[in-house]
Amino acid sequence: MLVLGGTAFLSRQVAEQALAAGHEVTCACRGSSGRVPDGAAHVVLDRAADTDPRSGPWPGLARAGWDAVVDVARTPSWVATATAALGGRPHWVFVSTISVYAEPLTPGGGPGNSPVLPPAEGDPPTDDPTAYGPGKVACEDLVRATAGDGAWIVRPGLIVGPGDPSGRFTYWPVRLARGGPVLAPRPERAPVQVIDVRDLAAWIVEGAAARVRGTFDATAPAMTMGAALASVAAGVDSEPDLRWTDPAVLTGHDVRPWAGPRSLPLWLPGPELAGLMDRDVSASREAGLTCRPLSDTARDTLAWTRQTPDAKVGGLSPEEERQVLDSLGD
Repeated sequence: MLVLGGTAFLSRQVAEQALAAGHEVTCACRGSSGRVPDGAAHVVLDRAADTDPRSGPWPGLARAGWDAVVDVARTPSWVATATAALGGRPHWVFVSTISVYAEPLTPGGGPGNSPVLPPAEGDPPTDDPTAYGPGKVACEDLVRATAGDGAWIVRPGLIVGPGDPSGRFTYWPVRLARGGPVLAPRPERAPVQVIDVRDLAAWIVEGAAARVRGTFDATAPAMTMGAALASVAAGVDSEPDLRWTDPAVLTGHDVRPWAGPRSLPLWLPGPELAGLMDRDVSASREAGLTCRPLSDTARDTLAWTRQTPDAKVGGLSPEEERQVLDSLGD
């Protein structure tokens, strides 16, 4: 198995789990995010600089005769170079995103009935969140153009768990473990879907070996926001005092949705966004995707933050949350 990456979060999990399953693994990457897992070979590859598929490390990689290639890139020109260099003989596994879907999305939809965004023209800027989906659509198209029906396109939802560099889900285990009154976004029945990075990596490794084909969403079955926060609280041994607050009140206090400064992560206000967190993953489950309880993910994520001084934790700071709660009164 060739993993284009292998040192950070999902791609590292893929490499580690492939090695644990007995596969021979090569990671092609710069190595700037850390060492590749023990037991994996490392080919130094800078995809921003090694852009000619006929030179640099690419010809050697092309001669290796891979059974499977796993790529997590978001930059279309990187995928164009890789597909041109390696061709369509390996089983291509491309990790995309549910952000490829055009809004509004019908809750309970799947890849077969959900339109995607127009593909990006050229390489979109990485600092524009709205460009992420179109860039991944363009990457998917490049993989399909090379591997045809043999490609496996995996579209994860929000990937969470130990090692998460985004700090989005991590906010909730840390916050609920701290105790006290907790600001929570209404409605309690809003859908929430995430996937533990370890479960996603396991499915990618197993599916690559089985040569799964087609396009699948990859996330756990939807649960309500109330159930999700209860599961997180159970995982971190907390009995939280949740202060459920209307979206209009939250936005009036400059509390922001989803991610970033002053945010309540996982919160997507407005029914037009509900379909992003309510995907029908029955086909993925039939194809072998299994997901652990969210309480287990929360427990392990909290443990990781306590072992990792620089672990990123997003969302509202304690002071910001306290100011909002104080303004709400009883």
